[in-house]
Amino acid sequence: MAITPADFEIYKDLLYKTSGLSINIEKSYLLESRLSVVIKKNDLADFDALTAKIKMGDLFLKNAVVEAMTTNETFFFRDMYPFDNFKDIVLPEIMKHKPAGSTIRIWCAACASGQEPYSLGIILKENAEKYAQYKFEIIATDISDDILDIAKEGKYTQFEVQRGMPITLLVKYFKQEGAAWCLNDDVKSMVHFEKGNLLKPTDKYGTIDIIFCRNVLIYFDMETKTKVYEELHARVAKYGYLLLGGAETILGVTDKFQPVTDARGLYVPHDSICNSQ
Repeated sequence: MAITPADFEIYKDLLYKTSGLSINIEKSYLLESRLSVVIKKNDLADFDALTAKIKMGDLFLKNAVVEAMTTNETFFFRDMYPFDNFKDIVLPEIMKHKPAGSTIRIWCAACASGQEPYSLGIILKENAEKYAQYKFEIIATDISDDILDIAKEGKYTQFEVQRGMPITLLVKYFKQEGAAWCLNDDVKSMVHFEKGNLLKPTDKYGTIDIIFCRNVLIYFDMETKTKVYEELHARVAKYGYLLLGGAETILGVTDKFQPVTDARGLYVPHDSICNSQ
């Protein structure tokens, strides 16, 4: 049964208030597709039954709806250029501002099933000699408990590792167990996963040197994007960097960041003390 316009508004309001996700009626097909899984998993009769429980304030099902709609696609070394920027521009510049022996802090927001932070961990492993004088902390957050459980396990299908993971790195950092590929513990231990919502205060993360927030703000409306950028600006160091997705831009949205010349998707705070802006 197709979802009614009135019921669509209920889900639209729920998603916007809890996760910042903004959907319109043209996306009702996506809502129906994603929530059909929730209906089946929870042995509900149909959309009417799910909607009735949502109206009654069922917190478990509300969370299930949000998780179903906010689980986004990701893969190892996605688009590659952000990882090249990380290695060739960001880290060398930050090392100019932080003394040897200090910790470089990295935050991957909306990390999904973990491929992005693990890709960063592999880069750091591959260049361990170059970065030997520094420590690294990778914090990875997502709004979905289910997807975080997958990320923490570090186990991926053949299809998932084929998307972006070079074969040389696959055999070096993964072990095959049946049909699955399991990431080595030394890389897994580099990443700390925890639940995080970009609409909530982020003070607990302290000052961050490098923020990856890619391909998530495109789902937010202008007002929400502006608020998130303000929060990210409050977190990033004055010599730090923000990395966005290739289809994302700050133009017309915020003046808290400015693009780095000739480095797609790379931004610094508007009051940056970095030399590469």
